[in-house]
Amino acid sequence: MQVLYRKYRPRTFNEVEGQEHVLRTLEGAILSDRIGHAYLFAGPRGTGKTTMARLFAKALNCSKRKSHNPCNSCPTCNEINENKFIDLIEIDAASNRGIDEIRNIKESAQVSSAYGSWKIFIIDEVHMLTPQAFNALLKVLEEPPSKVVFILATTEPHKVMDTILSRVQRFDFRKLTGEQVRTKLASIAGKENISIDADSIGAIARASLGSLRDAENSLAMLSSYTSGKISIRDTIEILGIVPEKINEEMLAVLAKGKTAEAVKIINEVNESGLDLNNFASQFIGHLRMKLISSFDNGQSGYTEASPKFLAEAIKLFIKAKSELRSSPLPQMPLELAVIELGEKNKTMGA
Repeated sequence: MQVLYRKYRPRTFNEVEGQEHVLRTLEGAILSDRIGHAYLFAGPRGTGKTTMARLFAKALNCSKRKSHNPCNSCPTCNEINENKFIDLIEIDAASNRGIDEIRNIKESAQVSSAYGSWKIFIIDEVHMLTPQAFNALLKVLEEPPSKVVFILATTEPHKVMDTILSRVQRFDFRKLTGEQVRTKLASIAGKENISIDADSIGAIARASLGSLRDAENSLAMLSSYTSGKISIRDTIEILGIVPEKINEEMLAVLAKGKTAEAVKIINEVNESGLDLNNFASQFIGHLRMKLISSFDNGQSGYTEASPKFLAEAIKLFIKAKSELRSSPLPQMPLELAVIELGEKNKTMGA
C-alpha cells in the first residue's frame, strides 16, 4: 500500500483539515497579490506545515489559477505534485544545517526562476541550523531577491533567532481536533476499502495527539497487519494503546483510595507488554480531560474525584513519567505515585 499520508496529501487549500486561520491569510495574500518574502510555519509535527508550504508554492506558480486554489492540471502543478519542479527547493535543516548549505541557497536565490515565476525555498526543521548558518540566512532575508519566497518550518520556534523571527510572517499551526482526525481517517478507510470500526478510529485519533500524519501512518500499519480488516483488539495490541476502560478503572480505584488495586492495574499493564510510558501519557491525558470537564460542566467537583484530587494526580503522574526511563524497575515510579496519592487522598478526600 502506498504511504497514506502522501497519497491523501491535500492538492488544494479546500482539502486541508484545520488551520483555517492560516488558510484565510494565505488565500488573501494570493488573491490580493501581496506576497511576503519570508514566512515561518511553526507547530507540532504532522499538522500540515510542509503540505501548506507546497500548496502555497503551487498556487503562486500555477499558470491556470482562477482563484486562490491551484488548478492541478497545468504543467507546473503537475511537476510540483510529482516533486519535479526545479524552482521549488526543499531543504531538511536537520541534516543540512551548516553555513555552506545556506550559501548555496543564497546563490540559487540570485538566479531567476526558470519559468519567470516564483522561486520557493522550503527549509524544514529550520531551528536545527547552526548559529553561523542562521546568520547567513539572516543576510538573505535582509536583502531578498525579487520573486523569491522563503518558507521556514519548525516544531520548535523558540530556538529560531529573534533576528530571523522579526523578518518573517509567522503562522502557528494547531493540533487537529479528535473529530477532525476521525473524519479524515473514516474518509480514507472508505476510499481504501479498509474495514475498521468506530472504536478503532477513535483509539487511533486519541493516540495521534492531533497529528494527522501519525494517525494516517497508524491506519496504514494496521491495515497491513490485518489485511484491511481492523478490530479494536488489533488496534490496542499493535499500537500499544491502553484501552479507555483501563484509564476509567484506574481513576475509579484511585478516587476510592484503593491503592492496592491501583498497583495491581499498573503491574497488569506492565506484564501485558504495553508500554508504561504510553500508559502514563494516556492516563495523564485522561485525568486532564476529567479535570477540564469538571469545570466545563459548572460543577463544584467531578462525580468520581474533586478537581483538587485530579490536579494532584496529574502532578504525581507527570513526575512518575519523567522517572520511568531511569528506574531500575519500570513500574516503580508509577507505583510510588499511586501510594503517595493514596496517602494524600486520606487527608483531602476525593
